[in-house]
Amino acid sequence: MKVEWVENTPRKIQTFAGADNPQVTDDMEDRLTAKDVDHIAEIFQTPLTGSYNWDYKVQDDRIKKLYDLGKQLNWDPEMDIDWDRPFPDLDAAAQAEMMNLTDYPPYMALSDARKREYWMHSNAWSLSQFLHGEQGALLVASQLCSCAPTLNAKLYAASQTFDEARHVEVFNKYLQQRVGMMYPVNTHLKSIIDKILTDARWDMKFIGMQIVIEGLALSAFNTTRETTPDPVLKDVVYLVTRDEARHVTFGVNYLEEFVTTLSDEEREERAQFAYEACVVSRERLVSTDVFAHFGWDVEDARRRVLDGFVMSTFRNLLFQRVVPNLKRIGLMTDSIRPKFEELGILDYENLATDGDIDWAALERPLDTEEAQSHEQSMLAQFHDKAAEASAPSSAA
Repeated sequence: MKVEWVENTPRKIQTFAGADNPQVTDDMEDRLTAKDVDHIAEIFQTPLTGSYNWDYKVQDDRIKKLYDLGKQLNWDPEMDIDWDRPFPDLDAAAQAEMMNLTDYPPYMALSDARKREYWMHSNAWSLSQFLHGEQGALLVASQLCSCAPTLNAKLYAASQTFDEARHVEVFNKYLQQRVGMMYPVNTHLKSIIDKILTDARWDMKFIGMQIVIEGLALSAFNTTRETTPDPVLKDVVYLVTRDEARHVTFGVNYLEEFVTTLSDEEREERAQFAYEACVVSRERLVSTDVFAHFGWDVEDARRRVLDGFVMSTFRNLLFQRVVPNLKRIGLMTDSIRPKFEELGILDYENLATDGDIDWAALERPLDTEEAQSHEQSMLAQFHDKAAEASAPSSAA
């Protein structure tokens, strides 16, 4: 095994031979060969303080029940997903309309083949961020096994670590076998993960990963499931979402009581951190690497996409779980609320939280067909929410 240690995250696009996607061509840049290193790794340093827990009494509480569900609802990407279904054709015109590129000159100048290639790159970029985010979650969950103070939290963090390993596996397989290319981690996402991993305080890891990143992932996965034409991806994100729902619920229930023990100064510090993580997360939704790859003016293309109805609405809708959960655990403080209001996402603060557990939903049997049977109704709900979210700005 060869390992190349790097000081900064590699920025090259990786491509993979033998992908199912007919749009993937053999002349794409930066293909890895047998002469390349086997593993590229980047070191991070952390002042992590671990803890033993010598009280082995396991209370029959919500955290224990979530841990039990994690054991019961394990799934296998090799056995529970049918990977042999054909890759569907992409509707480039519909994609362009959705992302506000229909009459954008750099996009319109592309040939039909290059337009299809653009959307494959855009898809690869989004799914690559899912993959990189899951690796970050894997590393954070493994840290929580050591630094979480209670036995129940350590046990749950161990089960979540296995969940995250499975998520890395399934997105990696999808990108390599179905899409055929992989983009590097978005710099904004990387900055959040770096902050969470290198902070010595265990509760900051909970806030950053369980509340913000996992909460955003839940919304993003649901939207992906509703909009993707690929039945394989529908199944992938459905199964991952089932796990993520438990993770967010764990974070809310575990932090809700702990935050009340903090001083006002400590609580304000954590509220500010959560807000800053949300600000950075909004920027990581735009595929600037793809714009650069196609030779576009990155800032001009970024503004164009953000000005579109779908992206501006979607960027806010992603926070419909994060904001009420932050309020539930006591981090929507009087000094932080106006900042969320400036972002345009404070309207979500009174929505249902993940603190009140819907056990029937979390305990339902493993059934990937459910993802597709509910697709149309959930898509309709998404459009209804998008229309509601856009109403104030339209009125203004």
